[in-house]
Amino acid sequence: MRLRHRSGELIHLGYCTNVHPAETLDGILHQLDTYAVPVRERLGEPRLGLGLWLAHRVAAELATAPHRARQLRTELTARGLEVVTLNGFPYRGFHQPVVKRQVYRPDWSAPDRLHHTLNLIRTLARLLPDDVSVGSISTVPLGWRTGWSRDHHDRARRHLDRVAEELTYIYLETGRTIRIAFEPEPGCVIETTEQAIHHLSGLDTFHFGVCLDLCHLAVGFEEPEAALAELARAGIGVAKTQVSCALHAARPSDPATRRALAAFDEPRFLHQTRQQARPPIGVDDLAEALADPVAMSGDSPWRTHFHIPVHAEPAPPLTSTRPELRRALATLLRPDWPVTNHFEVETYTWSVLPEPPATTAALVEGIAAELDWTRRELVRLGLAEFPTFPQQRWSSL
Repeated sequence: MRLRHRSGELIHLGYCTNVHPAETLDGILHQLDTYAVPVRERLGEPRLGLGLWLAHRVAAELATAPHRARQLRTELTARGLEVVTLNGFPYRGFHQPVVKRQVYRPDWSAPDRLHHTLNLIRTLARLLPDDVSVGSISTVPLGWRTGWSRDHHDRARRHLDRVAEELTYIYLETGRTIRIAFEPEPGCVIETTEQAIHHLSGLDTFHFGVCLDLCHLAVGFEEPEAALAELARAGIGVAKTQVSCALHAARPSDPATRRALAAFDEPRFLHQTRQQARPPIGVDDLAEALADPVAMSGDSPWRTHFHIPVHAEPAPPLTSTRPELRRALATLLRPDWPVTNHFEVETYTWSVLPEPPATTAALVEGIAAELDWTRRELVRLGLAEFPTFPQQRWSSL
């Protein structure tokens, strides 16, 4: 979806396809027909944006066979879909039975992460619509913190220098700017805004910035206004925002609350949990928080890295961080100029919710409802919608 900021800037809104498990080109085309096209039709939109997730093998195929990338763009256009951003975080196997810390591998010290990102850069430059000159790729916040050494840091910097060369080449060759967006996440080398500023210091801010995942920001109990002000003072841009909510437990010592939290303790993804404090106290997974009263007391609220659908609250006594999401969106879309142009709804956890969608149609309905809620929120903040098909307009209200 495209919207217009009052400054005249074009704003892109889409959803991230890492919610779907496809890791081949044929599988991606099938998921477009199964999910993305019905979502677009449900919303009554002539054009729907996708934050496309490309596993490493299909990214390599598209990068080394330009005609295949052009074919994919043709297929996207024919379906009323477009891509201005890629999710380059998961490398492969994002829907295996157990993912957990594997999602952070390879990290930026590994050659495989470099080669994968170079492939994504070349592919995105070919997928961008003709009237769009800037694309973004979200990526691992360097790596998982455990075991990260000076040697890892130095190797990562050398790899990022190579990425900078490729980004400059793409810009000179095509006139298109691709921005690499490091996504701060609990437990990683870059977890907080302060760490982002520290570790990204010295990088070319024209091509490198952050991907602000609003679930992650809330889990760390960071205030959106303060975080964005710190990034601005450091000259670090927000290349992309992932519209997402975390799980919030106001009274984690309450037995009913703990039973409700236990329903979200599932084996596939890592659900880092933080307790409100200065600085926040945390553990690496929800199971640890529930099992260890010494590490995590119930004296103050907890937030858990579990992407909750942005349009719907979990069952009481739990809530989501939707109030923080709303504040962040208002700060990002300030009246004079938007902080970023790329917004991606990223709820990849539909299949592991306590009550997941039972059918394909139910998942389509859920994704469409999230996008509709976000679209209406952006319009409430002053953005203007592009012409659409009024007779097909749908609302999740």
